[in-house]
Amino acid sequence: MTEATPALPSPPSLFAGSDWFDPLEEAVRSQVRSFIEELLEEELEAALGRERYQRGASSKGRRHGHRPRQLVTTFGPLTLTVPRARLRAETSEREWQSNLLPAYKRLSHRAAALIAQAYLAGMNTRRVRRALATLFEGRVGKDVVSRAWQRTKSAWEAWQKRDLAGDDIVRLILDGTVVKVRLDRKVTAISLLIALGVRRDGQKVVLAIKNMGGETEAAWRAVLDDLTSRGLAKPELVIVDGGKGLEAALASLWDDVPVQRCTVHKERNLLAHAPKHLHDEIKAEFNDMVHAKAAADVLSRRKVFLAKWRLRCPPVAQSLEEAGLRLFTFLRYPPEQWRSLRTTNAIERLHEEFKRRIKTQCLLPCPETAAMLFWALLASGQITLRRVDGWPTLERASTDLDLAA
Repeated sequence: MTEATPALPSPPSLFAGSDWFDPLEEAVRSQVRSFIEELLEEELEAALGRERYQRGASSKGRRHGHRPRQLVTTFGPLTLTVPRARLRAETSEREWQSNLLPAYKRLSHRAAALIAQAYLAGMNTRRVRRALATLFEGRVGKDVVSRAWQRTKSAWEAWQKRDLAGDDIVRLILDGTVVKVRLDRKVTAISLLIALGVRRDGQKVVLAIKNMGGETEAAWRAVLDDLTSRGLAKPELVIVDGGKGLEAALASLWDDVPVQRCTVHKERNLLAHAPKHLHDEIKAEFNDMVHAKAAADVLSRRKVFLAKWRLRCPPVAQSLEEAGLRLFTFLRYPPEQWRSLRTTNAIERLHEEFKRRIKTQCLLPCPETAAMLFWALLASGQITLRRVDGWPTLERASTDLDLAA
């Protein structure tokens, strides 16, 4: 009976615990805090009938300092500096009460990322202000929106340049996803290339999100060069989908790093080489092979599979042989890790979640917006990652299993 894996606390956001994320997370909180405080100041100015420090104008009351107030948001608790004022009535004064803050508190989870999401959807400052007019009762100035957006953009740019030397990355998972964007006034499909790392403690962390147009060797080599220039050390294993451009880029940079081909992608390749009436049979036998409990069973079933399909449908056998030993690199590692090693599913799940979030948009405004939106969903904690299966055994070295035996 295997020992139960201890439950892990859910991180507040994807990158919590990374050395570089502390200032970024604080920058996001600062953005949200500043945005709310500026809205409160504008609301008070409207109530008083004058701007702060303005003299000589008729006023409906007077300020008298600030008070702290705690507000819980998606990005954690915020301590706001709320302005105070006394408003004059006919015979007395009353304390000014904000109409905005109670409404904002109820909507904090959604409103915290509202400005950034509106921009990422392709809106300009004027349209953002109009879209938020109902939510914030018309008290959203374009300068406030612009400053909030600039902070988000600065955080995105800092994330792309952050130092990776402190991350002990033992495994690298690489894959691309296609999204539709507006380019030269035309709908164009581009590839976002994603690099997902696995730290020695098992935690998955996104290292890069790049718009490179396609998945050519040059595109992937540019992504890998960027990672190494920011301090990423050579990983102990790379998991790929089998694309020729990616494999060529890896060979040109790290020709001695073990590579695991994704078994899910290979299954699709096998089915593409066979008539439809054979699909169920091929799929069942392939899954029996790659999901066998012991390495010896996997290898013996591979021999049987090849012998059978060389006779019944040679292209299927040829497709399996094309992957070579790279389809079975996972056998060199402890069985506890096999589930997370066999496929690129960790990135595929990210792709699916990203596309689910943008499915209401026919296309994104530009390629840079697509990459930035992917990052924003991750950095805000709307998409989170957990540790890989078998993470307690990551310290164990791989074995030199003779896969050809």
